[in-house]
Amino acid sequence: MRIGKELMMYFIFGVLTTVVNFVVYLLFARFLNVNYLISNVLAWFFSVLFAYVTNRIWVFESKNSNILKEMSLFFGGRIFSGVVDTALMYLLIGILAVGDVISKIIIQVIVVILNYVISKIIVFKDK
Repeated sequence: MRIGKELMMYFIFGVLTTVVNFVVYLLFARFLNVNYLISNVLAWFFSVLFAYVTNRIWVFESKNSNILKEMSLFFGGRIFSGVVDTALMYLLIGILAVGDVISKIIIQVIVVILNYVISKIIVFKDK
C-alpha cells in the first residue's frame, strides 16, 4: 500500500514541478525579458528545488539529517537524467530520425522512471 501512495504523490508533485518549471520560465523569459536559455536554466533550477522539497517531505518522507548531501544527490541525479534525456533526443531524432514529439514522449517516460529510481534507491534510501 505504501508504494501506491508514494507513486501517487510522486505523480502529483511531478505535475506541479512541471507547472513550476513553466511559470518560472515564462516569468523570466516573457515578463523580465531574460534570454530564453538563461530563463530555461533558472526554470530547471527552481523546479528541481521544488521537486526536492516536495519529494523529501511528501513523497519519500525523508528524515535524513544530512540535507546538503541528500540535496546534492538529488540535483546530481537530475543532472544525470538531463544528460540521458539529451543523449536520447540526439539518438532518436538525430540518428534514427524518429519524430520529435514521439521521441519526447518516449524519453519523458524513461526520464520520469529514471528519476524515481534514482530518488528511491540513491537519494532517499535512508528514510
